[in-house]
Amino acid sequence: MLLGMAVSNLGVTMIWPFLMIFSSERLGMPLAAVAGLISISSTCGLIASIAAGPLVDRYGRKWPMALSLMINALAYLGYLNANSYLQFALLMGTVGLVSPFQSLGASAMITDMFSGPKRTQAFAYYRMAYNVGLGFGPLLGGLAIRYSYHYGLLAAAVSLAIQGLITLVFIRETLTPEIRGSSLGILQNLAGMLQALRDKFFVHFLAAFTLMEICVAMMWVLLAVYVKTNFGIDELRYSLIPTTNALMVVFLQVFVTRNTSRRRETRVIAFSAVFYILTMLIVAFSQAFWGFWAAMVVMTFGELIFSPTATNFVADLAPADKRGRYLGLYGLIWYVATATGPLGAGFLSDKFGHQTPWLAGAVLALLALIGFLLLDKRYRNREPQANAEPEHT
Repeated sequence: MLLGMAVSNLGVTMIWPFLMIFSSERLGMPLAAVAGLISISSTCGLIASIAAGPLVDRYGRKWPMALSLMINALAYLGYLNANSYLQFALLMGTVGLVSPFQSLGASAMITDMFSGPKRTQAFAYYRMAYNVGLGFGPLLGGLAIRYSYHYGLLAAAVSLAIQGLITLVFIRETLTPEIRGSSLGILQNLAGMLQALRDKFFVHFLAAFTLMEICVAMMWVLLAVYVKTNFGIDELRYSLIPTTNALMVVFLQVFVTRNTSRRRETRVIAFSAVFYILTMLIVAFSQAFWGFWAAMVVMTFGELIFSPTATNFVADLAPADKRGRYLGLYGLIWYVATATGPLGAGFLSDKFGHQTPWLAGAVLALLALIGFLLLDKRYRNREPQANAEPEHT
């Protein structure tokens, strides 16, 4: 599974960071219209994510993963001859619908196979395999795309098909009758998520997190087309930017987490928002490659600080019997951010100039910082009550 993840992510990231450039050049439409394609994909992914968990718990992990990978591969082949907005919308919608089955299926398999510290290590290795692909994929993609986007699209399709075959041939099904018998239906899963949203403290966190995640979505979805359209930075030079992100995650995550884990989680989360404000401002006022590269470095430090801390914070915040629902909602925020952020940024860019989306992003990150600071204040007020609860029970 780790080998398959590394191979497929290597191929997919040869084209994914540049997909907005490819779509924009192929369609010749305004940025807001092209960004709408990402919104379609993200909306489909949001819907599929709600259904994917119950389905892989009921029908198995292996076949949904394999079908997801094969359909994804066919979709990337479909881009080769796509020439209309409708064709792009159908292909991106398809990718959005099937992708959650692969990621959720893999996470469920790891959960089935390991427990305790071994499970934590397994997830760490899985994240490392993902970043190994991300570390080299954009760089290879930048080289290939210099000749033709077709090479990047073919690489993505072939690598996804390889992971699909690895899944079919070498990976065994891990779903047991006990797990299948305790699985929830789609409507029950949705109802459970809605129930988790009654936790106002959790909703406060999600609201601030959404504002910050919109900034992340803008960096990953729009930055490539932004720097090429406005500053003539081609795909090969841009590829060094996502590669830097992946290498920083691989080599610095353990060191950063070791230092942040000693401090109160809500304070660490609030501190991370500062990096996203700086990221948006650096992009807004940069005019050369190294400025945009520096913006990614700054954002990656924010990611290194935020990601493990926030995941652990959500897991600790949730009651033991609702942990999956809380983490599920936390994971859905990416789809909400990519469905709204790039679309809004495209509209601002078309109407008010290319710097405007990044300045607006800085405002959103500032609002996220304020939200997290208020959350930290509420959390400090909650702590004495939380510590007193066992005595009253």
